[in-house]
Amino acid sequence: MKPKPFDYARPDTVEETLALLAENGPEARILAGGQSLIAMMNLRLLEFRVLIDISRLEQLKMIDAAKGYVTLGAGVTQSQLLDWAELPKQLPFVAKALPWVGHFQTRNRGTVCGSLCHADPSSELPLSLALLGGEVALQSRRKHRWVPASEFQKGLLSTACAEDEMAVAARFPVVEGQVCAFREVARRHGDFAIVGAGVTADLSGKIRVGIAGMTDRPHVAELPEGLGRDGLDDWVNALAWQLGGLEDLHASPRYRRDLLRRMLPELIEEVKLCYV
Repeated sequence: MKPKPFDYARPDTVEETLALLAENGPEARILAGGQSLIAMMNLRLLEFRVLIDISRLEQLKMIDAAKGYVTLGAGVTQSQLLDWAELPKQLPFVAKALPWVGHFQTRNRGTVCGSLCHADPSSELPLSLALLGGEVALQSRRKHRWVPASEFQKGLLSTACAEDEMAVAARFPVVEGQVCAFREVARRHGDFAIVGAGVTADLSGKIRVGIAGMTDRPHVAELPEGLGRDGLDDWVNALAWQLGGLEDLHASPRYRRDLLRRMLPELIEEVKLCYV
């Protein structure tokens, strides 16, 4: 199929982009990399009147590490972030998760903020933002605001971005001494994850887990202290039942729960070994 006819705009500045959003409201969509948006347009899952292309806005293509955060402009592609030499040092979890996002070709076009705004519940970057406690900057002609990950993704393909707002940046906190582990199961590398899981631990000993693909948004929890192996298995089992698991053409809820029960204890033990 082909998309419904639309008008195409390619503004030269963020200010022009915001003016177009204010003028067209729900009839406008932002195009950054287009790796999800174009496919949905072709299937006519999305129909609107104006497509606003921000892919050439140079002011949105910055990667900045300062004041305890790594801040990424909305034009930064996944490949650009993956090629950034400081990534493994500054954001080790993102460095582990990012190679699992799509394929080399799609990462060359797809943007980090675009993936966050698409808000797929099985996606690696929304999981990273949630687990690391990151934020997304939303801007309109009315105001500029930072929205924490816990409030940004509202559900399946749904975010806190208003009709006249656009995501202009995302930032991830840098944690000294953080160790992490990541794993996902998919039919093939680069396919949508059936279940993805990440674990981080810091110098204080606090362990956080993040789960993707089980519910309509990433789920984050803190591991209780002092669990032995039997206690850990019980805690993971209770978490699997709490989340339930999505049902779709890729997997049943039961299969997703079983994957989580196998993956998560191994990842937790992996990060614990780093402090032994």
